[in-house]
Amino acid sequence: MDAVWLKSYPPAVDPRPPVPTGSIPALIRDCCNAFAPAEAYWSMGRSLTFGETYALAGHIARWLGAQGVVAGDRIAIMLPNVLAFPVATYGALLAGAVVVNVNPLYTARELAHQLHDAGARIAFVWEPALPVVEAARAALALERVVAVAPRALLGPLDAPPLRQGSPFVVPLETVLAAGADGVEPGIPEADPARPVMLQYTGGTTGVSKGAVLTEGNVRSALAQQLAWTGPFMSAAAGQHRRVLAMPLYHIAALMAGMYRALVDGSSSLLIADPRNLDDLVDTLASQRFTMIGGVNTLYNALLNHPRIGTVDFSHCLFSSAGATATQQVVADRWQALTGLSIVEGYGMTETCCYISQQALDGRPFDGSVGLPLPLTELSIRDLAGREVAPGASGEVCVRGPQVMAGYWNRPDETAAAMTEDGFLRTGDIGSIGANGCLRLSERKKDMILVSGFNVFPTEIEGVLLQHPKVLEAAVVAMPDEHSGEAPAAFVVRRDPSLTAEELRAFMAGMLTAYKRPKRLEFRETLPKSPVGKILRRVLREETD
Repeated sequence: MDAVWLKSYPPAVDPRPPVPTGSIPALIRDCCNAFAPAEAYWSMGRSLTFGETYALAGHIARWLGAQGVVAGDRIAIMLPNVLAFPVATYGALLAGAVVVNVNPLYTARELAHQLHDAGARIAFVWEPALPVVEAARAALALERVVAVAPRALLGPLDAPPLRQGSPFVVPLETVLAAGADGVEPGIPEADPARPVMLQYTGGTTGVSKGAVLTEGNVRSALAQQLAWTGPFMSAAAGQHRRVLAMPLYHIAALMAGMYRALVDGSSSLLIADPRNLDDLVDTLASQRFTMIGGVNTLYNALLNHPRIGTVDFSHCLFSSAGATATQQVVADRWQALTGLSIVEGYGMTETCCYISQQALDGRPFDGSVGLPLPLTELSIRDLAGREVAPGASGEVCVRGPQVMAGYWNRPDETAAAMTEDGFLRTGDIGSIGANGCLRLSERKKDMILVSGFNVFPTEIEGVLLQHPKVLEAAVVAMPDEHSGEAPAAFVVRRDPSLTAEELRAFMAGMLTAYKRPKRLEFRETLPKSPVGKILRRVLREETD
């Protein structure tokens, strides 16, 4: 496919930036040393500088080495966005290990699947999640668990352990003390093919699989981000401060947030629980920040918070979004409140973050997911794997240096995901316009087939959200004896006076008959993933 998107690139963006060599541990060392005195991470009123972060990571690396951890061993990080997250992550990488990021809200079943699949030896675990680890322990090969208390690293860095450990569970403070002495961890030679992360897919469309992300993937993804965003980040005086409200165990926050901030010395405001909107708004109101990232549901929730007017957005340059489609009505309201367009991005776990992103040169939100990033090729293909005509819809396929090496221990799944010419099949339906912007219609599995007509849930959801009494909406397929499938809508009301009859009358003027939901149900909440993506899969299972 012709790279028509290059014609729409901002002039300052290099379409073929060089990808630096060097290992990821060397990147961590060099950046932390270069920005040593600057604030790196803020959490709950406490800050760590880059220098302090690197020193603490070195303690962890030395302790891991003393436990017999060698290059290639898998170390799990089961933490929310707290100071211990970057410290533990960098420590594991300095020890030569492969990081396995884990959702701290996982159930025992979910945890057992992921850690057994990864073969993790040691896990850094959020203390409130220890009962889940214990429940899953019989199915795991874990040798030790490092317990991270909610107050860890918020006091003096040489604080004694807050509690006693056991042969299996050891407090983070004990680990830091044990690793305080010794030589600096050796930095491994660069190897672009060396795995540094097993990043598990969200499991929203099936069993979660571990995407093998290499040094080459991470270096390439960072080079792409630097080329795309770097030219537009010099406008703010002083150091940038990112609000990281999306969980760092998610690839978007990890790469476009934590690692992106590492390479330019930016500070990161770590939000441990973005679902606590009162605390989040208080934090935003008390802290100066220049960038904020989120998802559609988070922006929608902030817009509806009664104290959002207390937040000063005057220093903020960018509002970015990913993981799920941003709705136009939310983008319009956010623009009116903050003066900022939402910069939409599109990526996957398998692509080490972004595939495409809207330009950062002030273009208005247009409902697309932007232009393919530098060094990225897209191909839109039909079910037979043939490229479709320009502008036509088909499955989005991507090739580039950020695409994973494959799925961990699943050669069959890897083969199914890749085309013969090296493109990753994303499972998303989209098209590329004449201006090069990628527009997504739906995931193949989310599309509803009504009497042979393709119906896209996002279109119906967009209509529902235009009703002033609707707060949230999700649409899925339900079996139908006449049409094969029919839309089913689940709605959270903003105004309790909203009735089904009122909403159906509203939709009648905006959707043709076969697109109107056959089932309409009001809910108090909708099921969501930890990053705020509405889980249509869960709703779909209720309609089967």
